[in-house]
Amino acid sequence: MPTRLDALRKLQWFLDEAFRVPGTSIRVGWDPIIGLVPWAGDVLTALLSCAIVIEAHHQRVPRIVQLRMVLNVAVDLLVGAVPILGDAADAFWKSNSKNMALLERHAEKWRPASVGDWFFVAGLIAVLLSVALVPLVVLYWIGAAVMRRLS
Repeated sequence: MPTRLDALRKLQWFLDEAFRVPGTSIRVGWDPIIGLVPWAGDVLTALLSCAIVIEAHHQRVPRIVQLRMVLNVAVDLLVGAVPILGDAADAFWKSNSKNMALLERHAEKWRPASVGDWFFVAGLIAVLLSVALVPLVVLYWIGAAVMRRLS
């Protein structure tokens, strides 16, 4: 009788590895293909990807690993939203394969989160904070330049 993990492995294969690019060993799934539909395709594949994250929650995978899984899906969604280039990146990021590996590593028997899990999450948070601060720095710089001109 198939288990939930078997069904999720099939979903991961469907989204990330269903086809082999002729003449290469590169495999792509439906994720980058469905992602060619602007925005809606990426949202649909992100929703499908959430099945693996939800199973991780049911399996009581450590929360930091669950967060890493959510961030993998978020990166896939945001990068995939960029027309054409994002879909090409989707073919190589393979968030579902990454998340399935994390789920299988932590679901079989409980293991604490690894240092790599913490570094991945901390690194993404640092990048997000940096991206959020850039507009503030630019506004401050423009404001200072305007104030110097006025005085």
